[in-house]
Amino acid sequence: MTHSGDPPRIVRLTPADAQSFDAMLDLFAAAFEDTENYSTARPGSDYRKALLARDDFVALVAIADARVIGALVTYELRKFEQERSEFYIYDLAVSQEQRRKGVATALIAELGTIAKARGSASIYVQADLGDAPAVALYSKLGTREDVLHFDLSLDDP
Repeated sequence: MTHSGDPPRIVRLTPADAQSFDAMLDLFAAAFEDTENYSTARPGSDYRKALLARDDFVALVAIADARVIGALVTYELRKFEQERSEFYIYDLAVSQEQRRKGVATALIAELGTIAKARGSASIYVQADLGDAPAVALYSKLGTREDVLHFDLSLDDP
């Protein structure tokens, strides 16, 4: 993955990691071809620091050759029916030139370590039907459930 063949270093971002946070947003903007959401109104310093300080928010980056080549953002959701939680992978991306080299799997494995240490029941993620690489990755790592997703408008009906 790096020029020396070493695996990337997986790092959990902290409130002090402004540069890596911005690099993560750049990666998501490029991978998802979505500069509007990831680049035009980035969080300010106070917001970013507070978010990264939260216990239920995890941002992981894969670093190789001193640059962010992969990133995963997840939220821990505390359940109400039992004293447990689940981790929801909100975003996961790997730079184009580093795909299919185990970076996403390494990020998910690190999340698994964090989730197990916190006594979490599971990790779950959504994938778009047309995103064959994501569907293949998640099918390899977990059990597929076909569900419907709805975005509910907050505008007046």
